[in-house]
Amino acid sequence: MIGVIDYGMGNLFSVCNGIKNLGFEVLVSNDPEQLSQCEKLVLPGVGAFGDMMENLHRQKLYDFIKKWVLVDQKPLLGICLGMQSFFETSEEKGFHKGFGFLKGQIVWMKDQNVRVPHIGWNDLKMNGQHPIFDCLSSHPYVYYVHSYYASHMDPEDMVGYCRYGTMTIPGLVMHKNVMGCQFHPEKSGEDGLKILRYYLEEFV
Repeated sequence: MIGVIDYGMGNLFSVCNGIKNLGFEVLVSNDPEQLSQCEKLVLPGVGAFGDMMENLHRQKLYDFIKKWVLVDQKPLLGICLGMQSFFETSEEKGFHKGFGFLKGQIVWMKDQNVRVPHIGWNDLKMNGQHPIFDCLSSHPYVYYVHSYYASHMDPEDMVGYCRYGTMTIPGLVMHKNVMGCQFHPEKSGEDGLKILRYYLEEFV
């Protein structure tokens, strides 16, 4: 069973459909007791960083997720805002603390020569060798929707990236038992579903 964490801000329908289309059962819940019975969890997210963290704390999901990752050492996939929450801090509409699973900060896309938010298809380039790229097409493209991105991260945690203007956007990150996609794998065609399948079947 794959658990999708519902804290009131995720695009749950498309994420759940993507997982179900790959042949997995899905539980959507905000109840830590129910979620704790799952093999792996997915943390989606659409909206503002501060609102997300506030909702997670209010619904008593923050401490549950920290324990899931750091104590139980079980797999967690973050999508878009969910991935951004894995980092130490965010400057979106103020200063906010994230989970701190990954080193780095979430910052505004400051390049005035490109449109912000970054919406649309972009390539996913390899940052060194990783077996996930053996599953993908020779030039994978994925779908992004965001105005902030991860900066000052550990380069070893960045598996894939894209270039947008002068910026290097971490698109795919992995560290121990956490995996994150800045893009939306469930909306990224065949390659996106292969990335989702990699998490569901092979990651950790």
